[in-house]
Amino acid sequence: MTAREQLGTRGGAFQADVGLRVRKAGGEVDVVPLKSARLSMFDAAVPWREFRWYRGQRHFSGSYWSATMRAHVGYESRLEYANLLLADFDPRVDWILSQPFLLEGEDKGTRRRHIPDYLIVRADHTVCVVDVKPAAKLTVPQVRDSLSWSRRVIEPHGWEYRVQSEPDEVGP
Repeated sequence: MTAREQLGTRGGAFQADVGLRVRKAGGEVDVVPLKSARLSMFDAAVPWREFRWYRGQRHFSGSYWSATMRAHVGYESRLEYANLLLADFDPRVDWILSQPFLLEGEDKGTRRRHIPDYLIVRADHTVCVVDVKPAAKLTVPQVRDSLSWSRRVIEPHGWEYRVQSEPDEVGP
């Protein structure tokens, strides 16, 4: 069993119907319960959505050549790009996948569907699921509830969950 496969479930309780959908390069989609998710599922994964560029679009999508991945990693905003750069330059990071999966399940009578921005695997084999949101949006009830649900279902799986916003200012 590889180190990625060993990073299965650790502690915590799971909601029975929380699942992951992982898109593969050929267009097929693997569907598994979160409690059965292993990192080996992501070896052939591609981002859940396509990154599109067009004149006049409201956000800044792109593709960044990652030294960590030795391949392009997508982003959908300048804020995601800034946080992607920080992850790429972090010597503890071994692997970065953008829009790694669609997380879906029940939350107090509400059906939730959420695509995190990044899946990061560190050299010590710990996993971090990252969502990038502007600080100003973190108080919007729909955003706050979605991110809170993501944390409640991801962390019991043994994966860290982090919401990142604007990096700290640099200056004197």
